[in-house]
Amino acid sequence: MMTPLRFLGLSQAGFHRVAYVEWGVPGNPRVCICVHGLTRNGRDFDELAGALQTDWRVLCPDIVGRGDSDRLAEPMGYGYPQYLQDMNALIARAGAARVDWVGTSMGGLIGMMLAAQANSPIRRLVINDIGPFIPKAGLERIAGYVGKDPRFASLAEAEAAIRKTATTFGLKTDDEWRRFTERSVRPVGGGQYGLAYDSGIAAGFGAAIKDIDLWAVWDKIRCPVLVLRGADSDLLTRETAEEMKHRGPGCTVIEIPDCGHAPALMTQAQIGPVRDWLRGESVA
Repeated sequence: MMTPLRFLGLSQAGFHRVAYVEWGVPGNPRVCICVHGLTRNGRDFDELAGALQTDWRVLCPDIVGRGDSDRLAEPMGYGYPQYLQDMNALIARAGAARVDWVGTSMGGLIGMMLAAQANSPIRRLVINDIGPFIPKAGLERIAGYVGKDPRFASLAEAEAAIRKTATTFGLKTDDEWRRFTERSVRPVGGGQYGLAYDSGIAAGFGAAIKDIDLWAVWDKIRCPVLVLRGADSDLLTRETAEEMKHRGPGCTVIEIPDCGHAPALMTQAQIGPVRDWLRGESVA
């Protein structure tokens, strides 16, 4: 069962609405929060949430500026301090003392930052194709398309464009691309479609692109961690993933073949290991 919900986040400019979708049995004390990447939204987790909902109440938010959440009046407000505040509010709203976390790219970084805090409520952490060292080259590739505000005359036209920018996600079938496209756009009037995020999110992202070193954050994490790595990823290198195994909390690493940044988590081959690991089963 999927239920659209909202809560209020707070920025320096005032309150804003954060949309999320809840899957599973209302009131289930076992909660898993799934958080998307930079230009994505919570519907990316439809397939994963559908598989997890028998065991967990699954919450899939649209980070502010994405999907059905409000846009911020001041684009420089988009950044991790705001995202951490909003996700702390979502955890409080969930009413669970402990939560599991699945984060793709930006969502993985948010999860890492929350898990590194003293008395963190994160019980188990799944990081999808991101880590504590992010090379400048991968960020430059993303900066090449984030923040643009194209218009598409049809879903078919949108899909053709999205197939170019999202080629590294490893989608294989026409059905996967159709679903991915439908989650990536929204009607903007006049029969046209636009991308389902505020182009203003690029304001902070492109301010100073350089290698990002978050090893100090990683070393503070104490919960169990599963890392998914796209075999051809340019944001989570094989060397970084290997180092993650041997410092900080350590981790289990699963490499996903035939994709880069970031695995879409739409197929059973990718969903199964995440579900099994969250259940405490071995996936090595």
